[in-house]
Amino acid sequence: MMDHMLDPLENAAGLTAFINTVETGSFSAAARLGGATPSSVSKSVARLEHRLGVRLFVRSTRTLSLTAEGAAYFERITPLLRALTEAQDVVRSGSAAVGRLRVSLPTDLGRLLLDPLTRIFLKQHPGIRLELDMSDRHVDLIREGYDLALRAGQVDDSELTSRPLGAAPLVLIASPEHLDLHGRPDSIEALKDARHVRYRLGGRPFPIRFADGPVLSPEGVLDCDSGFALRAAAINGVGIAQLLRWTVDDDLRAGRLEIVLPQIPLPDVPLQILHAFGRYQPLRARLFADFVAEQFAILARAAER
Repeated sequence: MMDHMLDPLENAAGLTAFINTVETGSFSAAARLGGATPSSVSKSVARLEHRLGVRLFVRSTRTLSLTAEGAAYFERITPLLRALTEAQDVVRSGSAAVGRLRVSLPTDLGRLLLDPLTRIFLKQHPGIRLELDMSDRHVDLIREGYDLALRAGQVDDSELTSRPLGAAPLVLIASPEHLDLHGRPDSIEALKDARHVRYRLGGRPFPIRFADGPVLSPEGVLDCDSGFALRAAAINGVGIAQLLRWTVDDDLRAGRLEIVLPQIPLPDVPLQILHAFGRYQPLRARLFADFVAEQFAILARAAER
């Protein structure tokens, strides 16, 4: 048993073959990806299994699937291999940030960040290749191969490293035309009977929580998992929506939307960026997080004006 643990670096030869096989689903596809033969990939994985003393795959004539040990090994080894790749990139390119950065962004925040990311960030760091997934779905960073995930709200995943990026204010908004027609609620009680367009997260309507404690879960005339769609519905007079203030600032200034119950504040939403790199976060990931934090600070200052 001790022989398998003498030097983890002895396993490095089979790591690329193992990870490519997991990500592509077969030895043949992994071989094409790595410019090798299916036989050599299979033998590399077999030697890795022998050194580890466990089976990583269940093999049959038609299928190849991970064992429980293989799945656990993949989850742990992927961030380490990324760190090794990052170390090679740094040596080859000096202090420049290079390589692919796969990032999950919530739809609304991603829409706000897309312009500065493409106009400023990528020009400042031409060696970085961005792959953005703009969706409100909470991705599994390790299993799905993401480097970073921007999240709004509380995060409970203790396996990930979280960097706080401040907080974003929430507001209740509706079009002036809708409020002229249906009335302007002047209390939480009156808000219960209003028409609402509701944000759904994980299949559940997101409640309205006020800063001083009350929680309201009104019925909705429209439910959607996209803040962009709720904004459009609110502008078109469908009902009252709860959205991040930053995403509707322009609409409020232009008079397309109006804040509902401005005298009763909603709590701010904490923002954080998550990664699974541990202490050795790649330069490109740190630069991205720094840039996003700077953009959020700009948005916060603009909202105060």
